[in-house]
Amino acid sequence: MSAIPDTVTTVRSELFGPSRRATTIGVLLLISMVAFEAMGVGTAMPALVADLGALPLYAWPFVAFMAAGVFGTVLGGRWCDLAGPRIPLVAAPVLFGAGLVVAGTAAGMPQLLVGRVLQGLGAGSLTVAVYVLIAVVYPERTRPAVFGLMSSAWVLPSLIGPPVAGVVTERLSWHWVFLGLVPVVVLAVGLVVPTVRRLGPPDPDRNSTGRQRGLVLAALVTAIGVSALTWASQRPSASAAAVAGVALVVMVPSMRRLLPAGVFRARRGVPTVVAARGLLAGMFFTANAYLPLILTSIYHWTLAAAGIPLAVGSLGWSVASAWQGHHPDLPRHRLLRIGFILLTAGDAGLLLVASAWGTPWLALPLWGVAGIGMGLGFSSVSFLLLQQSGAGEVGFHSSAAQMSDQLTTATLIGAGGALLALLGSPAHALPGLLALLAGLGVLGASVAGRAATTGYSP
Repeated sequence: MSAIPDTVTTVRSELFGPSRRATTIGVLLLISMVAFEAMGVGTAMPALVADLGALPLYAWPFVAFMAAGVFGTVLGGRWCDLAGPRIPLVAAPVLFGAGLVVAGTAAGMPQLLVGRVLQGLGAGSLTVAVYVLIAVVYPERTRPAVFGLMSSAWVLPSLIGPPVAGVVTERLSWHWVFLGLVPVVVLAVGLVVPTVRRLGPPDPDRNSTGRQRGLVLAALVTAIGVSALTWASQRPSASAAAVAGVALVVMVPSMRRLLPAGVFRARRGVPTVVAARGLLAGMFFTANAYLPLILTSIYHWTLAAAGIPLAVGSLGWSVASAWQGHHPDLPRHRLLRIGFILLTAGDAGLLLVASAWGTPWLALPLWGVAGIGMGLGFSSVSFLLLQQSGAGEVGFHSSAAQMSDQLTTATLIGAGGALLALLGSPAHALPGLLALLAGLGVLGASVAGRAATTGYSP
């Protein structure tokens, strides 16, 4: 009768006991900082693009952030594997804050993109540093609860971020969506510094494998390649086709170096885990980026109202992730499959919203279902990744998973931008994108079982 309460008490003491309390609070604050930015910018983007450019430029602030995040992730992962997470845990949020200032004071699209690049560099380095910190500080059985708390750190940003960003954009300016977060960054850095000081020195036995040499250069090439593909996809011409061809030629060997062998074949174990991370993120964040545009351009919702489905989706993510954190013995590969199924249902269901004849209020329950799928799937991927990584591989595998996330999302958001540039109206362009996302979900559900290394039965 008392087994469950005892387990909950033990997990709580391991997370918030004297030895880990500061670390747990610091991690939650850093994640909340990134969450506020993501929820606010996603909501404000339709007004931002209308103010600075035109509809075909809608994808670029997202792509710039994601492409820079690829480089930041590799740099942070490489740094963590060589010297531990101490410096990235401080330097990354400072860089993120500088990006907020640059973007928040932008008077044109070029400066905004520079700010988004700085934010992506900071967010990419920060995320992988946090994963490495979790591997160093928390025992394996406690990690599902840590990932549940990380998802819960999205709850407050999810509830107040979209409507506040909408109101701030409509009453003041989208600039304050960025600038208003600068004090949060200052507070986060101030609280995380004592935690960083308490970390021990790097493991002297930490090894850097030969495969990891050249990762930073490969990441830079890949980030530039993704941006080039996005540019070329929006300009149907012979010169654009040539640029796309060159980008693909240089990206293929770079991605082979950045990602574990077997990712594109869904080889059992870490390769499938990394591939699943990319599919989950691409399906969720791409639709998340375009949903406010759908609701404001087709149905003329206010920005504050258009942000509500984003809040519902993130809240579903947090609730599902917290639930799985209290069930550490459930098979994670099966939760991953369920997550893919629910996310596929959400993306496919949005086809009923993204057309002029659609029903806009369906976006709320559909995106709630998608969020539950992400809560189950994303946390399961995080657990499986750490479970299957050796001490000297955590940084590389974490950064590879993060890159898979960023590359897939940037590519799919860029594809949406290309459709908008070619077809003009969101009602004509975005149903095709949603159908593609649903197809990727079917693929993810079919290979989810291969995320388990042993003991899997269909």
